[in-house]
Amino acid sequence: MSNNLFFERKMTKADIVNEIAKNTGIDKITVMTAIDSFMEVIKDSLTNEENVYLRGFGSFVVKKRAQKTARNISKNTAIIVPEHNVAAFKPAKSFAEVVKNK
Repeated sequence: MSNNLFFERKMTKADIVNEIAKNTGIDKITVMTAIDSFMEVIKDSLTNEENVYLRGFGSFVVKKRAQKTARNISKNTAIIVPEHNVAAFKPAKSFAEVVKNK
């Protein structure tokens, strides 16, 4: 079994800020402000049920989950989970292909 299954690689927002600052020469505070603003615009759009499409990257979309019955197994009772929205990201085909073929 490969050790890669136990080692998760991840990139934090700070790592992204550092990479963008390094690649563009823009200071980190300006990059952080831009990233924070970008994320706020995405959140506000999805909160207002407006999908966000970034050509060549992907789409941030609102998906509606239907009402369903769930079980509370500790009390052995049924509960109703009401209809609700969830945020989702769908990568663009070209983006998904790059990741798939890596």
